Amino acid sequence: MTAISLKQIRKLYGTVPVIHGVNIDVASGEFLVLVGPSGCGKSTLLRMIAGLEEISAGELRIGDKVVNALPPSDRDIAMVFQDYALYPHMSVEENMAFGLKMRGETTNEIDTRVTGAADILKLQDYLERRPAQLSGGQRQRVAMGRAIVRRPKAFLFDEPLSNLDAALRVEMRLEIAKLHRRMQATTVYVTHDQVEAMTLADRIVVMNAGNVEQIGHPLDLYRKPASLFVARFIGSPTMNTLQVNVVESTRNNFVLQLPAGKAVIDAGDGPVAAKTVTFGIRPEDLTVCDTTEGWFSGELAVVERLGSQTFGYLDAGTEKLVTIEFPRSAEIRVGERLSVKGDIANAHLFETDSGQRIN
Repeated sequence: MTAISLKQIRKLYGTVPVIHGVNIDVASGEFLVLVGPSGCGKSTLLRMIAGLEEISAGELRIGDKVVNALPPSDRDIAMVFQDYALYPHMSVEENMAFGLKMRGETTNEIDTRVTGAADILKLQDYLERRPAQLSGGQRQRVAMGRAIVRRPKAFLFDEPLSNLDAALRVEMRLEIAKLHRRMQATTVYVTHDQVEAMTLADRIVVMNAGNVEQIGHPLDLYRKPASLFVARFIGSPTMNTLQVNVVESTRNNFVLQLPAGKAVIDAGDGPVAAKTVTFGIRPEDLTVCDTTEGWFSGELAVVERLGSQTFGYLDAGTEKLVTIEFPRSAEIRVGERLSVKGDIANAHLFETDSGQRIN
């Protein structure tokens, strides 16, 4: 397969910039996921790789070739869209074969490729059906099959599971993971769903307002987010964050004033000059403790029992309720008063103004 390189890629609509100098290198055979909220520019970036959007500035390479000026048909990539984009009057087999026919492939070659893709995607029994006779998951498989038969240099996926219900999303996510493991194809995948990103990606690119916030392996982003935006975006439920005062700072450590007590943190790179920082702790890193040791104290406002997990939301006098993950069989109830704290090694600190991580 083929590597993809984006160097200082920019996109303007008129005079309005929407992509601001993005640099990303996708290794050959890598599964890279672009993730972020709606409007962050991830689909626009994907469409520029595909050739469906003009690149305003920068350099895009697919393999060893600069492709900025190449039309989509000459880039040798295959794209799977959110809305499947199948021809309704054609059968599954005809939809998968259509692109190959347009390229002048022989009948034997087309049959071989379509049969092979149908075997991979378990579509053998549906080749004579039309899209209207298929479920959403089956239609998405056909769209993937149409991409596979082309044997492109790279695959691009633009939120392919957004139109499916929850159960089908899980099923198709597993199918895409198995497909990538089998084909080892260079893949760029766009989604707003962090679960898809965390479970599918070799690496994740977190985007925010046309900029790259962080690139890294899924667990690296979860355990060491580079910014407050990444910390809040990656993880469900989201990380607990609040602005706190630094009441003491030395070369070795500094002391934070939390709502119900103080926390002493190793200084790491040195003393903190700021008087306030943003403190973060994930729900699973908080545990119930004695009142005298607590970081947060208050009443449970909401209890969510999800079967495998139980979450409590503590009204601790902070701007937002503090989320705590309990053992699934925990005997807790709304209105109960309790105190919680965490291991300081699992805490995260961010600059209040810039949102950048403090090491």
